[in-house]
Amino acid sequence: MAVTTRTLGRSGIEVSALGMGCWAIGGPWAEGTQPLGWGAVDDDESVRAVRRALDLGVTLFDTADTYGAGHGERVLGRALAGRRDEAVIATKWGYTFDEASRQATGEDASPAYLRRAVTDSLRRLDTDRIDLYQLHLADLSVPRAEALIGTCEDLVTEGLIRAYGWSTDRPDRATAFGHAAAGATAVQHTLSVLRDAPELLAVCDKYDLASVNRGPLGMGLLTGKYSAASTLPRDDVRGLTPGWLEWFRGGRPAPEWLRRVGAVRAALTADGRTLAQGALGWIWARSGRTIPIPGCRTVAQVEENAAALHRGPLPPDQFAEVERQLAALRTAALRDADRPHWP
Repeated sequence: MAVTTRTLGRSGIEVSALGMGCWAIGGPWAEGTQPLGWGAVDDDESVRAVRRALDLGVTLFDTADTYGAGHGERVLGRALAGRRDEAVIATKWGYTFDEASRQATGEDASPAYLRRAVTDSLRRLDTDRIDLYQLHLADLSVPRAEALIGTCEDLVTEGLIRAYGWSTDRPDRATAFGHAAAGATAVQHTLSVLRDAPELLAVCDKYDLASVNRGPLGMGLLTGKYSAASTLPRDDVRGLTPGWLEWFRGGRPAPEWLRRVGAVRAALTADGRTLAQGALGWIWARSGRTIPIPGCRTVAQVEENAAALHRGPLPPDQFAEVERQLAALRTAALRDADRPHWP
């Protein structure tokens, strides 16, 4: 059964059930010699991809000020020119960067920086409001995060943002915002058929928050295009693999995760879906609050992912078979849940 829209938590904002992740369209950026982007991109193709997503009913676009050191927001703003009111823009703040050198430079959790960051993002996005503004510092202490709530509420009152949330994989952080922040409406966290997140989904249920899901396709592993022999270029974050990136190791798909993909492939594709479409269908079947945001760089990727909307959640028997296949493997994966987090 088709699934086309979901509500963005207690904000009441309606969004497409599928979003488009915009990390990759930011292009190259780095921390020293460590690449943090997905290699060179064609900005014109990125613009076409965003506009094609809109044409196919995708309305949520998730980016961050640090993607491409500001470039990602500029590309998204260009793509949405003339169509801004059709889109729901989510972006993030907290990391600092130098636009000229495209270098990450650190982080800043001060209320003053929050004010500067939102102003800069509005300018780069060429818009008068941000629909969902997300704290990007996943491990920030709860007291320091709570110190930002007042400024976030002021930004809502001023009409510069409509709602806000936290990008974190830590249930205690998500709980803090859900409990204390009136305008908080979403938690962005890792969720895929390879890595479940039951504690975070429970927080979303308790506090009426949307579950915005990064990594729904395992950074490409659940597209089916990678094998044990695959290598990623060294200008790709997956090619010169940092320690926090679990899906790839030494520029190759990690064997243990490829085994999990192999275990679940038949069940995800049993009704004729592609592997990626099956993985998205699993997320929708997992919870009515989930909004996966697979990354896209091309029109073709957008079209394959958007086609999953018409197939909707996996049917119950198919979902149960996926769970049966992955039960033992997922137990091992969940013991690894406290890894560092994505940029």
